[in-house]
Order: sequence, then structure tokens, then C-alpha cells
Amino acid sequence: MRFLRSRRGLVTAGVFLLLVLFLVRPGANGLKTRIVRSISAALGRPVEVVSVNLRLLPQPGFDLQGFVVHEDPKFGSEPMLRAGDVTAALRLMSLLRGRLEIARLDLTEPSLNLVRSEDGHWNLENLIQRAAQIPVAPTAKSKAERRPGFPYIEASRGRINLKFGAEKKPYTLSAADFSLWQDSENTWGMRLQAQPVRTDLNLTDSGTLRVNGSWQRATILHDTPLRFAFAWDAVQLGQLTKLAFGNDKGWRGTIDAAVSLSGTPANLAVAASGSAEDFRRYDVVGGGQLRLAAQCHGNYSSVDNVVSDVACRVPVGGGDITLGGSAANLFTSPTYDLTSTVTDVPIQSVLALVRHTRPGVPNDLAATGQLDASMKFRRDSKVTTSVSLWEGSGRTSTVRLSTGNPNTELVLDSVPFTLTSAADTKQHDNLRRAIPRKSDQPPSAAHIEIGPFALALGRPTPLTVHGRMGRDGYRFNLQGEAQVQRLLQAARILGIPAQQLSADGPAELDLEFAAQWSDPGPARPTGKAQLRSVRAQVHGLNAPLEIASANLTLGPDQVHAENIVASAAGTLWHGSLMIPRPCPMSGGCLIHFDLHADEIATDRLNRLLNPNALQQPWYGFLAASPPTPFLLTVNAEGKLTANQVLIRKLSGSHLSAEVELKNGKLRVSDLHADVLGGKHTGEWKSDFTSKTPQYSGSGKLERVSLGQLAELMKDGWITGLATATYRAIASGLSADELFASATGSLQVEAWSGVLPHIVLADAVAPLQIRHLKTGLLLRDGRFEVQDGKLETPTEIFQVTGSASHVLNLKLARVGLPEFSITGTLAAPHVSVMPASETRAALKP
Repeated sequence: MRFLRSRRGLVTAGVFLLLVLFLVRPGANGLKTRIVRSISAALGRPVEVVSVNLRLLPQPGFDLQGFVVHEDPKFGSEPMLRAGDVTAALRLMSLLRGRLEIARLDLTEPSLNLVRSEDGHWNLENLIQRAAQIPVAPTAKSKAERRPGFPYIEASRGRINLKFGAEKKPYTLSAADFSLWQDSENTWGMRLQAQPVRTDLNLTDSGTLRVNGSWQRATILHDTPLRFAFAWDAVQLGQLTKLAFGNDKGWRGTIDAAVSLSGTPANLAVAASGSAEDFRRYDVVGGGQLRLAAQCHGNYSSVDNVVSDVACRVPVGGGDITLGGSAANLFTSPTYDLTSTVTDVPIQSVLALVRHTRPGVPNDLAATGQLDASMKFRRDSKVTTSVSLWEGSGRTSTVRLSTGNPNTELVLDSVPFTLTSAADTKQHDNLRRAIPRKSDQPPSAAHIEIGPFALALGRPTPLTVHGRMGRDGYRFNLQGEAQVQRLLQAARILGIPAQQLSADGPAELDLEFAAQWSDPGPARPTGKAQLRSVRAQVHGLNAPLEIASANLTLGPDQVHAENIVASAAGTLWHGSLMIPRPCPMSGGCLIHFDLHADEIATDRLNRLLNPNALQQPWYGFLAASPPTPFLLTVNAEGKLTANQVLIRKLSGSHLSAEVELKNGKLRVSDLHADVLGGKHTGEWKSDFTSKTPQYSGSGKLERVSLGQLAELMKDGWITGLATATYRAIASGLSADELFASATGSLQVEAWSGVLPHIVLADAVAPLQIRHLKTGLLLRDGRFEVQDGKLETPTEIFQVTGSASHVLNLKLARVGLPEFSITGTLAAPHVSVMPASETRAALKP
């Protein structure tokens, strides 16, 4: 007792009492019916509360659990508002007068359904009208009076859902903080901050929506004076398209938008502005910053659902784009009558927009010129077909396009264009005949027809250009003549993929550029081109390629070059090529060919392909050395034929082979040729990926003339016919390296021949070959004879020994002296073994 009477005891008791008042929530279910009836009468909706608890501190009031406001049946059966916890704070002055008056309602994580019925009314309309008809005092009333004050209503971390009839839309406002109060005698105010999201998608950066507004008391909702300001900040454009359409449309940028409304719903003044910072397509890199901005104002009437006196302006450089007119029934069956003008818009600004919306446009591309146009857009609901009539026309001044290279400039004369909805069937048929339609875009779709206009590319007769741009994509057609070099320059200026080669000469073109706006990358030309007397310098070739004629057919995925007549390094080629698209110079694609040459000479090929042709031998062009990357960067396969083939002094004819070059590895299979009066078949492989090239091959020579072989060696040391099969492996960059590293085997069978330089000691005539069969093993730079058997008209010899630049051979007979052959092929020396009395002599 003494402790409780002390100061410390009193303080402790007071603190304990305060804690009890803060923490203890005694049940107040006896008041539940009264509270529910009061709220229900105020809202005009059935209200349900699971339980009510009394709260004393920090302010007297009630805690409501399971708070539900039911919906008007004509808007649906789902509750209008649901909140797990609601705190109702009481006005202290009303308690002194013995009344319960709510000063503040706090809703924690409420869920609100905004419903629009089929007749166009919202479920909040009658609540607003009811609040306007109930005589209540302002929220912050300063004096005591019998009228209850309108409570300050605040919701935190809420969710606002959208329903059209019975269908619940995926659009919702999450993390919503909402406040509502009565500001003055006849004025209400509200605040909202929330994040727009979709319930069926995961959106991470859809910005913040802020709404501030006020409205006044009125008997009819259409006559309610109001003033609202909407701001939607820091919206990522990709997330915005995902929110609106359900998928990311591939656009990037930061969007800020603001809308202000003032007046009454029957006559509402609307002002709107919006901007996009760093606008671009998702796959466009660079190009600098691009800001898009627009401002609009007009009037809206909810009585007839009409937007009138529309005036929008988009400033573009030193010019602008304007839009004016009226529209009605925007969300049901829209009608409109709008006029747009484009005045002094710089082509450079248009180019900046294209650079950010289409990949591949060069960053250093600059443009001069201006654009002017006038267009009308009409749709009348009184017309039974409700056809949209879009019409208008425009024109550019002379346009000059250039890059950082001062020698490249593309000049376009004044380019006319017209906007049409293609309601004129005759006009559309004329366009379709001029530009054959390949897309599925219906002819009635509104589009812009561009041209025709002339484009001079170095020929007396310029190209004629037609174009069409629609909602889904674009298509341009080019017909006429052009210099190839100017055409390639123009393609690079416009960002169209073109091989980096130096070529010039005339070409006759019938090309089309068509693409969907959603397609990645620039459009690829399709159509036909005829080349005549074109001279091209191809990277990796030491001599220009002279194309006398060629017909090109450009398809979506490949280019067919047919009827080719071309020459390079003195070799004339005919045939065809098939090149996949795209085909980078790095060799990422496989070229198919069918080529025929009048004569293939290895010396000329060496001069064409080998940068060090003067320092390296004829086969040096096959080497995988840094100066000769051409064969390492080309992947190709196909058939090769030639009337004649020259390997130094060895001549062949009727060559045919299947050739495959992939990733620096060459394979020549099914190789046929007429050689030395006989036939050759075989297969050869080469690997140029290592520092020292590797070669391997096998084949067969049938009925070749040994006499022709001797003539080729400029020494008639042998005659006759022979058949041989061979297999060889070698590596190196020079003849010495190849011969030193070469290994292989040769199976030879010869007949009806003579060795004119060899006369045995017991003979008076040169050694004759009735039949020779032997194996030759090549290693260490020499041939070793294996199982050699020589039949002459009178004797049979076993042949052993080796041959390189000198001979070391033995001819043995059963029971008779042996012969030794030494020296060279041109001057052999025949001697009898010491035990033999047979003499041999050289033929003088």
C-alpha cells in the first residue's frame, strides 16, 4: 500500500493502466448491429462485419474484423469492398454529447472492385450521388453541431480490381494507398497512389500512378463540378505494352504521362501531355538519346460520349505535327473526324526515329530536307459499312543522305506520298499491279503509298521506286538500271546488308524490299538482277573478277546465280552458285556451286589466291598462312569440271570432281581426268587448319602412256603402257618439304615398253618390257622396290633396290649372273655382278 501511495507507485500504476488501455480490446459485439446499420445506411449497400472490438487508446474507437460491403445486384454478386481489418476512430466531442460519430476509417489491405455495367454505368456513381445528398459536415469541422462529420477514410496496401459486367479483367492497381475526405461544405477530396499491374503476368516496372482530385455536391452526377489530376511516372515502355496487350512488344524507354480534368462530366476540359525518354526498339544499340513528347487538349461530354475541339501538337525539330477534330463513342463503336498536318518536319528527325525503331541504320547517317503533309481521318457511324476513310498527301523536299565518308551521298528528288484506306478499288488495283503484293495484309487496310519517284544511281536511266507502308509492315519495289558500286553504297547508307566488296558495272534490277515492322533486322531484297560487264575486287583474290554476265535470283533464304560467264586470272568460268542468306564473309554459310572452266592452271590459281605467289611454289595457295586467309574463310561444296587442267607441265583433260571445302579442310572426291593418254580416278584431302598443311590422297591411273611421261620429263627413257594405284601422305609448304615428308605406296603394272638407255651386257638391243609388275614404297625421299618382276621377250628378272635422284637397282635371274643399274635415269650405268662374265654396256 505504501508503494502505491508513493510517486513511483503512482507512475507505475499509470503506465500499467495505459498499457492495458492500449492492448486490451474488449468485445463490443453489442454495438455491432448499430455500427453495421449506420455504415450500411450511409453507403446504401448491405454491410457485414464478423466482429467488433472496442479500442480506448490512442483514440477511442472500434476494430472491425471481416468487413465486407456487398455489391448492388445489378453490378454482380461479388462484394464491392472487402477488408480484413478496419479501424474506426470516434470523435471525442461526439462522445461528450453521448453520440457515436466516426472521425476516421483506416482500412488495411482492402480489396475494391470497380464494376462497369453493360449500360455504361459504374458502381461508384450512386455512392457519389448518395454522399452528395446526405447532409454531413466537413471532415475537419471546427465547431460542434448535430450533423455528423464526414469521416476521413484511408486505405493502405490495397488492391483495386476492374470488372466489365461479370468478367473480371486482369488489370488491377496494387499497393494502393487511398484517401477520401470532405474538404468543405460541398466539396470532397481524394488521393490515390498505386502501381498498375496485371494479375496474369509478372510486371516489375510499370511505374506509379498518382491521382489527386476534388468534386462538389450536385443533384445530378453529370453536373458535378470536378477537378482531377492524373500522373503516371517512370513507366518502362516494354512493361507498359505488356500491361496493355499481354506481351512485350519490344519497345524500350521511360514514359511519363499527365492528364488533368476540370469542369463537369457533361462538359469536361481535358489536357494531356506525355513523353518518352530514350525511346528505342529492344535490339537497337546506340544512335544517341531520343525524346518523344506530345501535348493535347479538348473537351469531353459524358452525355453524348463525344470528345470535341481536340488539339494535339508534337514538336519535331523546327517543325511540328498537329492533330485536331472530334471523336465519339471511343469504347463502343468509335466515330471520328480528325485532321492532321505535318509542317517543316526535318528529315533528320524522321531518320532519328527510324534509327531507334529499325536496327542496322548507320549511326553516322545524316539527312537534309523537310517533310510536309496534310491528312484527314473520318469514320461515320451513319454509314452502314462504317468504313474508315483515311486520305491525304504529302511531299518531301530534295533529300540528301550521307555518311562519314565524303564520297558517299544519296540524293532523292522530291518524294510524293498519299494516305489512303484503299476504299477506291481501282486505285488499289493499280498499286497492286505496280507492286505485286506478297504479304497477307488485306487490300482495305489503310496504308501510305510512296512514289513513284526517280533514284539516280550512276546510269543514264534512273531507277523507279514505288513503296507502300501499312500497319503491319512495308514494301518497296525498285526497277531500272544502276551502277553496282553506287547500288552497294546506297544499300550501306540505308543500312541494308551488302557485301563489303569493290565492284562496278551496270546492273538491271527488279527488286523488292518487304518486311513486317516486328521483324528483326533490316529487310532483305528479293527479286532479280542481271549483271553485265561487272568488274569486282573480292577480298582475298589477287586479281579482279570479271563478270561478263550473270543472272541473279534473290530469294528470302538464298541467292541463285545462274548463267555465269566470268573470268579471273586468265581462266574463263561458266556455271551457277547458290548462296544462303545471310552469308557473312567469315564463312558461316555453305555455298553450293556447279562450275566449269575452259582451263585450270595451278600457276594461275597460285597467282590468284596466294598473296606470296612470287615467293611460294605453285601449291602455296593451299597453305594455311596468315597472308592467304581466303580458303580458310570460305565454305563451299559442289561439282567442278574443266576442259583442260595444267599442273605445271602435266596436262590433263575432261576433268570432273566433287569438291568440298569446310572449315579449312578440302576434299576432292570422285576425281576423274584424262592424263598421259589414259584415265585417272581418285580422291584427295587437304587440311589447312594447322601451321603446316597436311595432304593425303589415293587413286588409280589406267593405261597411261609411259612415253608421254618421258616426254614430260624431257628424256625419252621409257616407252609402253602402264596401270598404277597409289596412296600418299605429305605435309609442308615447299616442294622440298613435301618430298621429304612424303610417304606412300605405288603398285605398278607396265607392258609393251622399252628402256632405251639400258642395254644388258649379253644383248645387242635396249631392254624391252614385255610385262613389269612391282610395288614401290616411298619414304625418306626415295622409292624402294618391293616384289618387282620384269619379263622380257626372253627372260624373267627379279627387281630389287631403290631409286631417288640416283638409281641403285639389281636385276637377278635364277642360276645366271645379276645386273646392277646405277647412275641416273638419263645416264644409267649397267654392270655385271663380280661373279658373272656377262658384260653390259651403255647404249651410245
